[in-house]
Amino acid sequence: MENDFTEEYKIIGLKIAYYRKLKGLTQEELAEKIHVATNFIGMIEAPNIYKPISLYTLFRIANALDVPPHKFLEFD
Repeated sequence: MENDFTEEYKIIGLKIAYYRKLKGLTQEELAEKIHVATNFIGMIEAPNIYKPISLYTLFRIANALDVPPHKFLEFD
């Protein structure tokens, strides 16, 4: 049950990486903006690591990247 949404978290992580790079930020810079460790961002973005995140964290990332949160949750 823990890995029920593995693919969705992978997609969210890839979208975070996409929008972060679009803004010209490094993982370290994004981590500083939301007050987390750089390796936390790396784990979220890594497609081979299962790293679920909370909505609170997703909202903080969206805010830091100036991207509407729903953009990370579109799985078309």
